[in-house]
Amino acid sequence: MSAAIVYSMHEVFACVGRAWEALTGVEATCGRMTPRIVGSSTAAIRTTMGATIVPDHTFEEAHKSDIVIIGDLDVLSGLDPVGNWQEATAWIRDQHQKGAIICSVCTGALMLAEAGLLDDLEATSHWSAGYFFERCYPNVLLKPDRVLVTSGNEHQLVTAGGSASWHELSLYLIARFCGEDEARHIAKVFLFGDRGDGQLPFAAMVRPKQHDDAIIAQSQTWIAENYEEANPVAKMTLLSGLNSRTFKRRFKSATGYTPLEYVQTLRIEEAKQMLETSDDAIDDIAEIVGYDDPNSFRRLFKRTTGVSPNRYRLRFKDISSF
Repeated sequence: MSAAIVYSMHEVFACVGRAWEALTGVEATCGRMTPRIVGSSTAAIRTTMGATIVPDHTFEEAHKSDIVIIGDLDVLSGLDPVGNWQEATAWIRDQHQKGAIICSVCTGALMLAEAGLLDDLEATSHWSAGYFFERCYPNVLLKPDRVLVTSGNEHQLVTAGGSASWHELSLYLIARFCGEDEARHIAKVFLFGDRGDGQLPFAAMVRPKQHDDAIIAQSQTWIAENYEEANPVAKMTLLSGLNSRTFKRRFKSATGYTPLEYVQTLRIEEAKQMLETSDDAIDDIAEIVGYDDPNSFRRLFKRTTGVSPNRYRLRFKDISSF
């Protein structure tokens, strides 16, 4: 078993409903997830590679889970899966009967097969496990070319391929239980997916600095509701009652952004949201967020995110693309 997979997934699920709000200040609208590590005892387990995993609960203590995930198994040491893991497979079957979504990563699918949950159903696993399925579980419809496979009544069984496919499984489960918006947020926090264009496509407007400048706070409130208006910086300055130079200085000191940077960032964030969740034409989105010239919008969007609006949409609209 890989400690990296166990603790990586634990951290990702623990960040659901928390991390995006902490980073951006955007209030979370989804529930939180409470990951826990379960084993036959709470004694530390030393993995094949020498790392240590410490379970939070025993099988006996963990009566009901919404999701159960089996990590990878050591198949390099001549493992014979038949008749193995009796306590664990009994607990998995019990959780399945109680309605839990049962999942596996990498060779963990062998434990699902040993529990009898994959007979006559499609599943995937690491390519190296094909021999075991062929010899021990011939009734499993193995799809080794697939990264993620859902099977069973109401997709109650989910298997993921190689060890790195825990990324895809995590995002799938977050989208399923907490919504696609939160799955996108988590993908951006952890930079899941193609990073060939660098970090900028994943970045978002960070939470503005806390300050006690009431005039600037009023300006921030106004621009949050009117960012699409023409000449918004001039209108904020007028509403503030300050001269232009003083307003710009105080705005930068209070927020960390110049007024123009702040407006542009708000507009791009709104455009990103629309690209992720709608099929609106890019020119229409540009106009909605305040840009009469769509080419100017495209240039600013690419400078801010590192990719074109169309490429951004292709990457983030369909969460399954991760």
